[in-house]
Amino acid sequence: SNAGKVKLIYIDPPYNTGKDFVYPDNFQDNIKNYLELTGQVAGGRKLTSNTEASGRFHTDWLNMMYPRLKLARNLLQEDGVIFISINDHEMNNLRSLLDEIFGQECFIATAIWEKADSPRNSAKRFSEDHDYIFIYSQSPEWVPSRLPRTEEANSIYSNPDDDPRGDWLPGDPYANKPYSRGKYTLVGPTGRKFSPPPGRYWRISEEKLRELDSQGRIWWGPNKDARPSIKRYLTEVSDLVPRTLWKKDEVGSNRTSKNEVRTIFPDVESFDTPKPIGLIQRMIQIGTSEEEGIILDFFAGSGTTGHAVLNSNDIKNERNRFILVQLPESIENDKFSNIAEITKERLRRAGQKIKSDNPSFQGDVGFR
Repeated sequence: SNAGKVKLIYIDPPYNTGKDFVYPDNFQDNIKNYLELTGQVAGGRKLTSNTEASGRFHTDWLNMMYPRLKLARNLLQEDGVIFISINDHEMNNLRSLLDEIFGQECFIATAIWEKADSPRNSAKRFSEDHDYIFIYSQSPEWVPSRLPRTEEANSIYSNPDDDPRGDWLPGDPYANKPYSRGKYTLVGPTGRKFSPPPGRYWRISEEKLRELDSQGRIWWGPNKDARPSIKRYLTEVSDLVPRTLWKKDEVGSNRTSKNEVRTIFPDVESFDTPKPIGLIQRMIQIGTSEEEGIILDFFAGSGTTGHAVLNSNDIKNERNRFILVQLPESIENDKFSNIAEITKERLRRAGQKIKSDNPSFQGDVGFR
């Protein structure tokens, strides 16, 4: 019933650690058939070594992922987008799978999430400080929503000459592209002459530059003898284009997420790799534009995605809804018999917190 209706999907699949999966998929091919299909066995005799450790190791994981990604694509609406977390072990295989299901033309970007606060000195070779997030869309025309400007992005603007138009940034007056009216020598306020460096051109014609200068939109430096800069005003710049490097200071790290889970669940041993709420909120910011959309996560874990949707609704006064899927995978805990019970309890507690922190919040924090 939700086919073609989901705006954004996030999945944080179990990374392939070589352990068995709890997903009870019924695969028709047995291992003998698999070895014959992949040319590793002929007439019952093995042709290649390491069959158990390499091919099958990846195949189990991919067999688990394929139907879920196929389903994901069917659920996405025309302007929908999917974000998938992954580390190095299955990165290449997952990329091939996504290219096959969504089409290479629907690959948007690979974001790098800085997940570690500090190096892991116990690492044998390298401390793995990042995860990848693959971003694919349902349509090749998909464009992300821009991010609101940050104080940091705005802090580089200033107003040393008390320009009535407000804070500005000096822009480069030169361009690399040949421009027919871009070759001239300009005389500045002090009589100093300026020409573009070799191989470069003025960005605008002399008439246009003179016009901007008469409006106070050209900066000649504090002593009026520097090369001219074209002012870019803070009021004229748009919101920020999303970048592919997602830093921990902006979206949180593994430590952030463990603390978030600990705050809500002092009674549960921390999840291994929960994701920070800020990380999912970043996806919601760039992946949803209208005020009401369905956000789906079918490896829900501790329920971060649901929590992030509630938070975003609270902050931005939106009415996005979520669908979370989590198997009742059993865990050793006195209070909760399985992971799905933890997912539900987190949503209850997150909803209570939002209501107590913001009594005027009118949104829905329930679920069924």
